[in-house]
Amino acid sequence: MRLPSPGTDRAALEVEDLLKIVLVLVVILLVLEILDAAFGFIFSFAGPLVGLVIIVLIVLWLLDRI
Repeated sequence: MRLPSPGTDRAALEVEDLLKIVLVLVVILLVLEILDAAFGFIFSFAGPLVGLVIIVLIVLWLLDRI
């Protein structure tokens, strides 16, 4: 990971790092879907929550907040 150069107006996270975070969140979402199929009501709330976190991360990156 490279350090950001001074004077740039982009966030400190690089696109590759953000994509790694999103990839991990998608893997978590898939695991939660599998658990939802196995355990039903216990994990049914977590899938939409992870999707919401993914959307928030993308929006924050686009607005230069992360």
